[in-house]
Amino acid sequence: MKKPTHKIYRTTNWPAYNRALMSRGNIAIWFDPATQWYAPSKGKQGRNQTYSDAAIQCCLMIKSLFRLSLRMVTGCVQSLIKLCGLNWIAPDYTTICRRQQHIDIVISYQKSCDGLYLIVDSTGLKFLGEGEWKRKKHQPEYRRQWRK
Repeated sequence: MKKPTHKIYRTTNWPAYNRALMSRGNIAIWFDPATQWYAPSKGKQGRNQTYSDAAIQCCLMIKSLFRLSLRMVTGCVQSLIKLCGLNWIAPDYTTICRRQQHIDIVISYQKSCDGLYLIVDSTGLKFLGEGEWKRKKHQPEYRRQWRK
């Protein structure tokens, strides 16, 4: 028996195809300026919380989404705030660590066909070239390629 042949699709509208490929790499993360980033005063004795539960929850969602450590989350959130042009300060990693024990995070799942959102930090993006996995497996020294 012969295998069924795959149907070949021909691209006829190259400009639209190129725009579609470029839009796959779009990264969109933003903060709503109306979000209450700092916690309101409760009027009780003792020190008030500096950051609201929404701010801590935002940091923890970025942490779980991109599998970052708390210190990396602090830097990532601060850079996103700076990109948005807001004059907020990101919570310190010790504050996030303390508050994550007492906060309930509700992450609602929404099926999206928009694609994957990705953050690349300043250390670069590592990728393996063709056949490089063989060198990694069989030789102790192998060439690494880094993209900045």
